Amino acid sequence: MKIKYPKVGICGLSCRLCPMYNTRAKSKCDGCKSESRMIVGCPFITCAIKKKGLEFCWDCEENKTCEKWRKHREAGKNFDSFKCYQKLEDNINFIQKNGVIKFEKIQKIKEKLLKKMLNEFNEGRSKNYYCIAVTVLDIEILKKALIKAKKNSNGLKIKDKSKVLHSILDEIAKRKNYCLKLRKWKK
Repeated sequence: MKIKYPKVGICGLSCRLCPMYNTRAKSKCDGCKSESRMIVGCPFITCAIKKKGLEFCWDCEENKTCEKWRKHREAGKNFDSFKCYQKLEDNINFIQKNGVIKFEKIQKIKEKLLKKMLNEFNEGRSKNYYCIAVTVLDIEILKKALIKAKKNSNGLKIKDKSKVLHSILDEIAKRKNYCLKLRKWKK
């Protein structure tokens, strides 16, 4: 099967905003539908791509009754894994309404903003934080935050620059009621 959108996860997550996609280490992931991930797989890869020849769960005729996908979406409303799921349901709804092409266009813009954060404000410990921030916040808000952080951190060392951007993003997240850390499953 030909994969058209390798950077959009089978379940609706954006690979472009994932910490594993944005690493320089050997563990770098090239996306959920990359050759290396297809070998390891996930239940959605196995079901949608390998068994049914579908690129996305929402293309499946069983998507409204699929218990596995329903549980995944429900869990994503409250918990994360190694990646932020806070916008999973919004992503799915957006794609179903507007299409994957429009979603991918937005994700490419967000990826550029994330790269800017990682290149200019990452002191070596903020990658996950920035990935989450870019996942949950709107593009215009992120652009304004970066402009403000650049202005307020001019001449500072990277550690202090990172603190400036963190404080700006934290304030925005507080106002919008977003969590900028992974939401752990509580037993």
